[in-house]
Amino acid sequence: MMRLVIVLLIALAVVYAFRLRRRERTATGESRRFERRATLAGLRFWSRLPEDLRDRLASRVDDFIARVPYTGAGGLVIDDRMRVHIAAQACLVTLGHDDWPFDPLHGITLHPDEFIVHQELEDEDTGVVTEGYETLSGQAIESDRIVLSWRDVLDSEAHDDGYNVVIHEVTHFLESAHPGGDPAAHAALEAAHAELCRAIDRGEETLLDPYGAEDPTEFLAVAAEFFFERPHELRTRHPTLYVVLRDSFRLDPASWTDLNT
Repeated sequence: MMRLVIVLLIALAVVYAFRLRRRERTATGESRRFERRATLAGLRFWSRLPEDLRDRLASRVDDFIARVPYTGAGGLVIDDRMRVHIAAQACLVTLGHDDWPFDPLHGITLHPDEFIVHQELEDEDTGVVTEGYETLSGQAIESDRIVLSWRDVLDSEAHDDGYNVVIHEVTHFLESAHPGGDPAAHAALEAAHAELCRAIDRGEETLLDPYGAEDPTEFLAVAAEFFFERPHELRTRHPTLYVVLRDSFRLDPASWTDLNT
């Protein structure tokens, strides 16, 4: 009889411990969701997002953090706030599409500041390969990893100048991981890139960063930054380019109203 009582007491203790852990996990999960929502609300673009896109973004941020590993480099320790900060801007680019585009992404590497990479550059005319080193704030490595400078991520948030390293590198990743697209959109982007090159050659001041003149791939990434960061100016100065990006991303940020004003 005593043995049966002991077994029942142990069983009750196990059940109690299990329920206690489940309540703790639930409380931790609710606390984490609250903290993540607070971090999202502190981002500059959050006040412009329509309510339905806010809910969609919050859900995608949770998925992104759960499915994409982060690695700190140079001694950088990554916390959940940093994960949210990057995931929010990465997922912003994809909100207009229902499919999950990040399956090929194996991870995010985050450096404290700009980082140095080894580069091999081939001269198109001579075929001569030159080796050297370059300092970068962001890099999309083929189609499976994005490398970022945390200082530049913060700078993107602090200044309303059209610069956003996360959006820039995520656009590179998406273009590499999901090639193809509308031929008419490609033609329109190439025409807009050519016009930027001509404007720079004429010595004109341009809305888009002259770095976009490097090639059509860089042009798309730079244009995407301005599309999300300064949409009204992009729509006014380059209406055709804006429409191409609007249709490609299936988002219209120039129509979003700042709910804080």
